[in-house]
Amino acid sequence: MALDPSVNQRFSSRLGLLLSALGIAVGTGNIWRFPRIAAQNGGEEGAGALILAWVVFLLLWSVPLIITEYYIGRKYRHGAVGAFVKGMGERFAWMGAFVAFVATAISFFYAVIVGWALFYFFRMLLAPLPATTDLSLKVWEDFQHSYLPFVLHFAAVAAGIFAIWKGVRSIERINRILIPVLILIIIAAVVRALLLPGALDGVSYLFRVEWSQLKTPEIWLQALTQNAWDTGAGWGLFLCYAAYMQARHGVVKNAFITGFGNNLISLLMAIMIFGTVFSVLQFGLGYNNTQVLEVMQTSGPASTGLTFIWMPQLFALMPGGKLLSILFFLGLSFAGFSSLMSMLELTSRTLVDRGIKRSKAVVLVGAFVYVLGIPSAMSLNVLSNQDFVWGLGLMISGVFIALFAIKHGIDRLKDSVVISAGDWLPGAGYKWLIHFFVPLAGTILLGWWLWLSFTAFAPDQWYNPFTGFSPSTVLLQWGVVLLIFGLFNKKIAKLES
Repeated sequence: MALDPSVNQRFSSRLGLLLSALGIAVGTGNIWRFPRIAAQNGGEEGAGALILAWVVFLLLWSVPLIITEYYIGRKYRHGAVGAFVKGMGERFAWMGAFVAFVATAISFFYAVIVGWALFYFFRMLLAPLPATTDLSLKVWEDFQHSYLPFVLHFAAVAAGIFAIWKGVRSIERINRILIPVLILIIIAAVVRALLLPGALDGVSYLFRVEWSQLKTPEIWLQALTQNAWDTGAGWGLFLCYAAYMQARHGVVKNAFITGFGNNLISLLMAIMIFGTVFSVLQFGLGYNNTQVLEVMQTSGPASTGLTFIWMPQLFALMPGGKLLSILFFLGLSFAGFSSLMSMLELTSRTLVDRGIKRSKAVVLVGAFVYVLGIPSAMSLNVLSNQDFVWGLGLMISGVFIALFAIKHGIDRLKDSVVISAGDWLPGAGYKWLIHFFVPLAGTILLGWWLWLSFTAFAPDQWYNPFTGFSPSTVLLQWGVVLLIFGLFNKKIAKLES
């Protein structure tokens, strides 16, 4: 069966490719997740240890994996499953299916969070800001107990499906508008926050390193997980977009620009949030350093506390807070939507590779993501569990991408792609990182996490798969998915082209 004509589309320019790649990388992980993770892993002196470990993993994990995904996608011109079948052999179809499923599973609850951001944007735009914790908590609880999370979850999925309907051409057109506007919003929000009295105390705390923290495995585990969330490395999303690259579009330079550009945006959002919190609470309300950190480290239901409960009331207490709140939640909505598009495209491209017409594949994916996202829209506990399970699953996906390159042959993979004019050579360090560091780091950190889960995180409930954050719930869900893909490996491998 002939493939849908959309598979032959290409990004029209390098700028369109870069903006779309930034659309993958820049998402709620930069705005909703990164500042919270930095705060929760900060010590008494500062959060710089997490920042330092995070930068290390950007260079050693994220950028090499992004380069590898670009190579795979450009060579095989398929989604994750098709590329694994063609590049590793039919026996490894289950591996590509797992990579694709992790990103798809994240999209189930990710679309719900995009819906939350949309609600808060309109709430900040049309209603007074909540000036107290009780009022802010009431806004959140009233929203969660209404029908709106389901409506806005549907709206986010429907808008994403519309955006990818015609393939990479429509994705590129939307990102050409979305990403520059998002960057302008972020810059405006950061500048406004830095002008607040006392804001630099928060920025100083963010970057101050407490060196003893680097001895703890939790810091490195959180830094690696956050890097995977932040950059999208190892999700298979860059692999999917790389299938639409032109031969003249470079690989290595684009990977570095994407990785560093994404992490710069994460840092800007952390600067904005830390500066705002320290200014309003410490300088404005007289909180001491310990009390400020307690606010920032209290994640709240489904880790929503800092972004959706504290930030609105802090905006209400500062000059010009109304405008800043609108910009903040508009930026969060844009960032989330640009990443959601890439997740929906990855799953749709997987079906198109099987010979399904694009319009039918897109509708099926939209229905699938909406229905399986309903449990997360109904329950914050479910959403938290899925964030936990599949966030850790990104490390497995990253290792699988590295194993693809090892099995295929790293030199053979990169030599098969013509080096574009002006692009950089990956160098011997890249080969070493993919061949040794990525598989070893992923294995060791997962081993650390399992040990800590059994001994410290859930010592009394580690065996209970129905506890939200036990190792058993992770291993059970991973195991079920891997078992299904293993049993149906031959059917998955039967790609039609």
